[in-house]
Amino acid sequence: MNENKYYIETYGCQMNVYDSELVASLLKKTGYSETKQIELADVIFLNTCAIREKAEETVHNRLDSLHFLKKKNPNLLLGVLGCMAKNLKDGILESRPFVDVVLGPDSYRKLPEILNDRKSSDHFVDTRLSKFEVYDDMFPSRAEGINAWISIMRGCDKFCTFCIVPFTRGRERSRSIPSIIKEAKHSVDQGFVEITLLGQNVNSYRTPEGSFADLLSEISKIKGLKRIRYTSPHPRDMTDDVLRVMSDNSNICNYIHLPLQSGSDRILKRMNRTYNRSEFLALCDKIRSYMPDCSLSTDIIVGFPGETKSEFEDTLDIVRQVEFNSSFMFKYSSRPGTKASQYSDQIPENIKQDRLEKLISLQKVVTHNVNSRLIGKDLQVIVEKESKKSKNQWAGRTNGNTWVIFDKMNFKLKDTVTLRINDAQGITLFGDPIVS
Repeated sequence: MNENKYYIETYGCQMNVYDSELVASLLKKTGYSETKQIELADVIFLNTCAIREKAEETVHNRLDSLHFLKKKNPNLLLGVLGCMAKNLKDGILESRPFVDVVLGPDSYRKLPEILNDRKSSDHFVDTRLSKFEVYDDMFPSRAEGINAWISIMRGCDKFCTFCIVPFTRGRERSRSIPSIIKEAKHSVDQGFVEITLLGQNVNSYRTPEGSFADLLSEISKIKGLKRIRYTSPHPRDMTDDVLRVMSDNSNICNYIHLPLQSGSDRILKRMNRTYNRSEFLALCDKIRSYMPDCSLSTDIIVGFPGETKSEFEDTLDIVRQVEFNSSFMFKYSSRPGTKASQYSDQIPENIKQDRLEKLISLQKVVTHNVNSRLIGKDLQVIVEKESKKSKNQWAGRTNGNTWVIFDKMNFKLKDTVTLRINDAQGITLFGDPIVS
């Protein structure tokens, strides 16, 4: 008897990657094994993202391309999971009736029931949001690697006017500290040397057992865990306690991804970001008072409805002042159901594109300047993968999350290596191993 096989494609953020690992774990417990060849799969799931319009278009196109497999094998189960499933459940089934399953991010426990009781003609839809689901009793099924992503909370209570996440993932709820510690220790036992804590607003984490700072402190005590990172915090919830724990524990990376979104007070208010530019700049100064070498990255949206040329310049000004190590930069994408989608003063596409190009150009200069200051310094990296350009070189990230290329010598994956930085090109550093 042939074992049933599954295939999962993941789109979007690292939270979706983690959710796909949870789904894989459930499928394996149900008797399925993974295949890398989609044509051999008995079950195909697309784990989707609804943050930007392009992500949705990609999934629609992918479903159309998979229709031939369904025609070839009527018993194939084809499912759409995640944020897009929650947001567009009716449209998916109406436009693509060959889809069998539509599950939102809080409904993955239904999978064993669906697979065991399924009839070929059935359609199963469950996109209800939960006030309690955090999957705290489940371990994801992970491929071997360096870093393990661990979800510590789900949902969002911030309701930024451009963002659909509160509607696709529900309200904030946090896992217990013991369940997170258990998963972190399990990850280390599996050979992972780094973990990254995940949450839509990861530093909004709170439970009866403690705060986000308490959680970080407990995780830092795990033996064998070389590095701890987290993403993405909200500036409003960044506390002194968190910064103190970071500065006191060497295995918590001095790196914070701190979403700015805009440098204009008026636009920030219109986005419902709950801070202004002076508060954001003061927070960056505070972070660096605790950790002078702390690397900062950010998210920025250009072309938000009503954004003037002067307000865009305000954003460029903050990029210059803060000197972010890197930025994730996007044109505003209108999402149905959000408050910002109803604003009448939408920015023309050509202006959004022009502003994005100017921002990218500035960030390249800033990144080069920041990285150039590291030349001559000794930095530690963990060996993570082979360099894309040479089989004779490794690539690893610094504490501050910057990639460094260096000669392999006798180093192995997961080794900690001290490098003297000798060059900076683009977003990448180059270094010479210091061998004692």
